[in-house]
Amino acid sequence: MRLYNTLTKRIERFVPIKKGHVGMYCCGPTVYDFAHIGNLRTYICEDLLKRTLKYDGYEVTHVMNITDVGHLTSDADTGLDKIEKSAEEQKKSAWEISKMYTDFFLQDIKKLNIESPTILCKATDNINEMIILVKRLEEKGFTYRIDDGIYYDTSKFKDYGKLAGMSFDELNKSLKAGARVEFNPQKRNITDFALWKFSPKDKKRQMEWPSPWGVGFPGWHIECSAMSMKYLGEHFDIHCGGVDHIPIHHTNEIAQSEGATGKKFVNYWFHVEFLLVNGRKMSKSLKNFYTLRDLEKMGFDPLSFRLMVIDSHYRDKIDFTLEKLKKYEKTLNDIDISIKTMDILPLKEEKRDDLRAIEKSFKKAINDDLDTHSALIELFKVIGIINSHIKKYSISKENRDKIHELIKKMNSVFGVLQDYSIPEEVLDLAKRRASARERKDWKESDELRRKIKESGFDIIDVKDAYVIVKHRNFGETNGKSIDIGHNTDKE
Repeated sequence: MRLYNTLTKRIERFVPIKKGHVGMYCCGPTVYDFAHIGNLRTYICEDLLKRTLKYDGYEVTHVMNITDVGHLTSDADTGLDKIEKSAEEQKKSAWEISKMYTDFFLQDIKKLNIESPTILCKATDNINEMIILVKRLEEKGFTYRIDDGIYYDTSKFKDYGKLAGMSFDELNKSLKAGARVEFNPQKRNITDFALWKFSPKDKKRQMEWPSPWGVGFPGWHIECSAMSMKYLGEHFDIHCGGVDHIPIHHTNEIAQSEGATGKKFVNYWFHVEFLLVNGRKMSKSLKNFYTLRDLEKMGFDPLSFRLMVIDSHYRDKIDFTLEKLKKYEKTLNDIDISIKTMDILPLKEEKRDDLRAIEKSFKKAINDDLDTHSALIELFKVIGIINSHIKKYSISKENRDKIHELIKKMNSVFGVLQDYSIPEEVLDLAKRRASARERKDWKESDELRRKIKESGFDIIDVKDAYVIVKHRNFGETNGKSIDIGHNTDKE
């Protein structure tokens, strides 16, 4: 595999630290609200990377965190904790909010066929590990204390800003120019960040813990360093996240991790680009903010969104539109129909299909910096071969089995085709419909088709036979409008 490394700014041959094994850490969600589809694009791309590594024969230990404390509303370490702010707005406890949105997130990734992490760890379960890491930094002289917490002095880390490709001074100027709030004047440098925040003196927080420096809670950045090193070691293979994490969150992870250990933190940094909506950044104020639930309410299959993501490169921006999503839903449906139709074709001896070149091109594409767009073209070539068999209405058992085997290999990476069972009552309706058609009772035939559709399936007639496929709405909601507004001001 060749993979772009944000740290070195070039595509490199991937070589794991331990032969045959990959340690991979992915920054998970801050569970104060639903994940939006831009967030979910990142998780899909990380899943594609993991699946490709497994396709190549690696064992992958995949660690993802759940941020359920410490992520403030400002990157300047000011403002409210996002979890506690959401709890106050919804009149629930912070613990209830974090559990509720964690459950919603896990439902979303399941619907998108994203494989579960090997280890899913919560920040609130690892407070002690964070305190120990802050103490290590304190002992090495990287910290200082101000009124609201313990901070990391970024001027003391030699290569601060290397991930962003900026010098210490350049990064400070950039953050100052882009600041949406005033920075704490007690900080020595704008880039300095909180390792441990003190609880307010006049208000008890729902989430707070004792520490050597006083009662409080961890900073956002320290949790990822503490948990990734706990489960993967102080030096591991791949760290993933969105491009928005590069200049602050991941830059600070490197500084605190390497400052504490004195060794390289991560070998390869994998970052996924933004998802735009109609050419503009996804934003609440523009009312172009979508969650997976919004798409489902509009009648879309979540896997059609996964297919859209697969058909783009992870380092390119995606311009999302509902019309584009409809096309991917139709493509997903067409693939389903072709494969199911192949399975009912009459079996005849015929020339063997040569699929070796297609499989070779597929493997080359996915290992070329995860070129899933080119890899998907190879799947469409296979579907083209299937359609040629459908046109002549025959296939050999050998060809059919070989095609299924190759599609299974491809889908082990794509994860976009899912097996589903057809209920007995639907199978019975289909048989009754076939009988009605033989009698030329078109009224009963149409009525049985309608009942099959109501059960969540479509019946497709193929010469003297039929196939049953999952029903898809293609984004049609019978004219009903969908309110996708959210009562928060974050982007």
